[in-house]
Amino acid sequence: MRPPVVAGQFYAGTRSALLEQVEWCYTHSHGPGEVPKVQPGSRRLVGLVSPHAGYMYSGPVAAHGFARMAQDGMPGSIVILGPNHTGAGSGVSIMTSGKWRTPLGEVQVDKQLGEAIKRGSEIIDVDEVAHAHEHSLEVQLPFLQHLFGDEFKIVPICMMLQDAKTSKEVGDAIGKAAVGKDVAIIASTDFTHYESQRSATTKDHRAIDKILALDVGGLIRTVEEESITMCGYGPVSAMLQAAKKLGAKKAELLKYATSGETAGPMPQVVGYGSIAVSR
Repeated sequence: MRPPVVAGQFYAGTRSALLEQVEWCYTHSHGPGEVPKVQPGSRRLVGLVSPHAGYMYSGPVAAHGFARMAQDGMPGSIVILGPNHTGAGSGVSIMTSGKWRTPLGEVQVDKQLGEAIKRGSEIIDVDEVAHAHEHSLEVQLPFLQHLFGDEFKIVPICMMLQDAKTSKEVGDAIGKAAVGKDVAIIASTDFTHYESQRSATTKDHRAIDKILALDVGGLIRTVEEESITMCGYGPVSAMLQAAKKLGAKKAELLKYATSGETAGPMPQVVGYGSIAVSR
């Protein structure tokens, strides 16, 4: 069992307060406007870019992506890719068994899909240490649980290595393992960290343009050349690589906002984006 480590910090620590907070994210002035209901859907959504800051900052932006997921229908399994903020564990770490717990309940790891992804890459290690204190994947779960209860499974992957070669290999492994399966892929990232509103918005849209073009290599080059402090560009690149293998043809920016917009004016902001990648 992987217990919650940022409950009561990044999001509310009790079931009732957390349900209320998730719904607040949907109805916030920067949220989609209403709490979604899961539809039968066409399951065209392959990938999602989703932020991972405290819900008071990034939750309303994240809500746009989960609202789209609700419209599209519940996937059977969800691969969640996130950066490694702690420096613990292997360069690319996957969990292939067990459960993750939040105040909203427990989520089962998809053992079959996780092991298939692991077999597809020499660089991915089965490693729980990297996940023990990492928040970027955990903060996605309450939104998913609010929508789908305990009826879905996850495969968590934490990336300390985010170079082009690693991202491509991870994406290829996910894409190969997910062929013929009902899988969605969430790439967890925030964009620019602690710059002015103008600087963050300008830089972030350069990276977002590459994501919208499904340009895997272009995203990494842009982040490096423009010195964009996007913490999860590797997970996003891997998601795009996998999504293209699974038939993705387009990406749509659902919402972009900074912490200065969602939580009130501040001299230095963090950028957040919610992007849907679809067949």
